[in-house]
Amino acid sequence: MAFAHRLFPTPIAVAAELWTLAVSGPLLTDLGKTLLRATSAFAIAMLLGTVLGIVLGRRRWLDRLFSGWLLVGLNLPAIVVAIVLYIWLGLTQLALVTAVVINKVPLVITTVREGVRSFSVDYDELAAALRLSPLRRLRLITLPQLMPFILAAARTGLSLIWKIVLVFEVLGSDGGVGYRVSIQFQFFDITGILAYTTAFILVVLAFEYGLLRPLERKVLQWRPAPA
Repeated sequence: MAFAHRLFPTPIAVAAELWTLAVSGPLLTDLGKTLLRATSAFAIAMLLGTVLGIVLGRRRWLDRLFSGWLLVGLNLPAIVVAIVLYIWLGLTQLALVTAVVINKVPLVITTVREGVRSFSVDYDELAAALRLSPLRRLRLITLPQLMPFILAAARTGLSLIWKIVLVFEVLGSDGGVGYRVSIQFQFFDITGILAYTTAFILVVLAFEYGLLRPLERKVLQWRPAPA
């Protein structure tokens, strides 16, 4: 019975462990480190991927030139990128964030590029007729049409980044959720692993319902409701 209890802790035991780790343990510090790494990589990857996706969507010759490299980036194993960067840069924050960005950028580029390709020609003709400056065309024509694709890339990419950051922290870091789970794995601490997992899930749900969905409703409110 003790064996079964150790491997299958009750929700009450997990909740008690979660409270203990949050109040007197390293849970909040580890969550902070993981969130900093994930949000930094997410912001950099979204910015680079969006800019490059717009360029490749507008310039077909550049798209043909780099399409092969983009395919390689989409299918390159994340673990290989992490190991190579850890060897080159050491077990540093820079190596971890760079590895996550490299794995995330191709996905954003592909999504945004397809969004640019779906643009209505009528809007481009309208922008030309009104002689809009490049900045105003970007703000009034390009970004509103592109926003659904950017949000799709953000949601998909964020779910991917959470997982990649945790795996890279397991490989080597000075803290974070993945780092702590790897230590608990060595001691077969199922209760601790489930407590950290629960805390991480709560953070992900908070991002989804507290940030992404309200942002999606706000930036897409101009679109007509489906019939």
